[in-house]
Amino acid sequence: MSTLITGIAELTTQDPERRVLHDAAIIVDGDRIAWLGSAAKAPAADERVDAGGRAMLPGWVDSHTHMVFAGDRSAEFEARMAGQSYAAGGINVTTRATREAGDEQLAALLRARIAEAVRGGTTYLETKTGYGLDVAEEARHARIAAGEVDAVTFLGAHLVPAGADAGEYTDLVCGPMLAAVRPYAQWADVFCERGAFDEEQSRRVLLACREAGLGLRVHGNQLGPGPGVRIAVEVAAASVDHVNHLEQADVDALAGSWTGWDRDSAEGEPGTVATCLPACDLSTREPLAPGRLLLDAGVEVALASNCNPGTSYTTSMNFCVGTAVLQMGLSLDEAVRAGTYGGALALRAQDEVGSIEVGKRADLHLLQAPAAIHLAYRPGMPLTHAVWRAGKRIV
Repeated sequence: MSTLITGIAELTTQDPERRVLHDAAIIVDGDRIAWLGSAAKAPAADERVDAGGRAMLPGWVDSHTHMVFAGDRSAEFEARMAGQSYAAGGINVTTRATREAGDEQLAALLRARIAEAVRGGTTYLETKTGYGLDVAEEARHARIAAGEVDAVTFLGAHLVPAGADAGEYTDLVCGPMLAAVRPYAQWADVFCERGAFDEEQSRRVLLACREAGLGLRVHGNQLGPGPGVRIAVEVAAASVDHVNHLEQADVDALAGSWTGWDRDSAEGEPGTVATCLPACDLSTREPLAPGRLLLDAGVEVALASNCNPGTSYTTSMNFCVGTAVLQMGLSLDEAVRAGTYGGALALRAQDEVGSIEVGKRADLHLLQAPAAIHLAYRPGMPLTHAVWRAGKRIV
């Protein structure tokens, strides 16, 4: 069954030419994009949908979330707004609540968060473990996530549990925990930060996970300068996330990782994506990640929600993209790209999603607005009108 979607006032493709088409149309055939171009030249299809003069984007690709959790940390947030600093210790609070929740409860909570994200235009979603922090719980959370999201990341190295020895816990992560989670995960991550995992421990975890066949990601340089970015580039991680506190050597290392990638053709070997998490930065009152600096240096940037109960309890990619324009110095095109194609690069899914191109999965986001600039021009407004995922309208 083919569907012609016509009456698109502005079609932002995020293809290699970064084309923005006006008075456009698109044909979806099954789960794929079969044609796009001028509405006046659109071929026939089995059915027709009128976009009503609205703007269309690729579906958001949210490449960094922590959605498998129970409980609430609003008191921690309130204290932080009153002046307390963020030190990552609240992760233990969520770990206790999540361990107490049964499988059905956790799955229902996860599905509700996914549904909320979809209503905001997200069509491809990563989520992490990291609130289990023992073998059985990490495996349970990975199994629950695997049935619901596009990409599962093993984050047993989120925090050393209270009372545990850091070295012994790192051994556990690299051994029995990794083995238990491996059937459900495609990626591994480590929180390389003071108060969490140091350089040696982070490298051990990443190398063990790579040996097990997992792709690599890193939480790095959130709370201050540190080795996270350097390690991420060293191990060829697909992304390093947060990146609030960068030195010139970090920027240079990230830029150097992209020398094998041809942006004009979208071919070659992609480097390490720098993922900015603006909703988290606002919640923790950290300096906003230097997305402008990174782009100017030639680094591919992604935007993600970092949905989690402690520092970024939102699924709204619309908010993150608007904030990047209003507060981070990104142009609209750069921010939309970071929330779509940039996220796809961070998940190495760029051949499947992240742009509107013939042959790619038909993940489409129709705005309740005539142009994408309304994402920043009208911040906080519910601007998602319709969403298609793999060719099926789901909103």
